[in-house]
Amino acid sequence: MAKEELMQFDGLVIEILPDARYRVQLDQGHEIVAYTAGKMKKNRIKTLAGDRVTVEMSPYDLEKGRLVFRHKDERSSGPRPPMRGQFRRR
Repeated sequence: MAKEELMQFDGLVIEILPDARYRVQLDQGHEIVAYTAGKMKKNRIKTLAGDRVTVEMSPYDLEKGRLVFRHKDERSSGPRPPMRGQFRRR
């Protein structure tokens, strides 16, 4: 039997819950509880309230999901200005 396809949705993290879980409001208006995917934990990608994320969900349980991607913030997309008067840390 083939593995079922996972559905992907975009949403917004509205609350950080205990045990590495998040309350996410999907663009369709539904609220779910999601946990961080293993690759995000491995690469130490931090997720904060207010972040745009992509969530994978099983078609069998539409109340839980897995955060698979954190979208970059629009404000930090430009190049950083050089830091003057600061020493670089070794």
